[in-house]
Amino acid sequence: MPTLLDRKRAFPFWVPLLIAALLIAADQALKAWALATLTYGASPLPFLPGLLEWQLTFNTGAAWSLFAGSAVPLAVARLLVGMGLLVYLVVRPQTRFLTVVLSMIAAGAIGNSIDGLAQGRVTDMFHSPLLSAVTQALSAGNFPIFNIADMCVVLGTLLLLIASFVGDRKGKA
Repeated sequence: MPTLLDRKRAFPFWVPLLIAALLIAADQALKAWALATLTYGASPLPFLPGLLEWQLTFNTGAAWSLFAGSAVPLAVARLLVGMGLLVYLVVRPQTRFLTVVLSMIAAGAIGNSIDGLAQGRVTDMFHSPLLSAVTQALSAGNFPIFNIADMCVVLGTLLLLIASFVGDRKGKA
């Protein structure tokens, strides 16, 4: 029976490029919408009450404003990581699962690098009151406002982590 990490079930070489291109396009389109529609410094607008709100902000660093003021060096690093992952997937095809997950991470890295290189900052627009309540309970302040690129990187990384535990369990059984 094929497993989640079975290499025999690889996509054609162009699929990771398509996945990344679609996610980058969605990220950039939503950022353009946010810039045209939302007002920086305004109160959040409900999107999914209690879960997500629209709130325009900018970040010149990484999550929780780590490395603030380093937008261009971070953008170059993100671009290198994203392009490196895509080249890897084209040159050395992986399982469908790894192709999707690594393409998501690459798209997120490239999406935020576009902002950093073009504007010297990353545009963010999703605020989660629920996640902020959790981080505030942990004395970590508000949860960072984020964008589609951030979601791609975080979700892709979480899926990789979960898959590594699932793969380890099956190997020991």
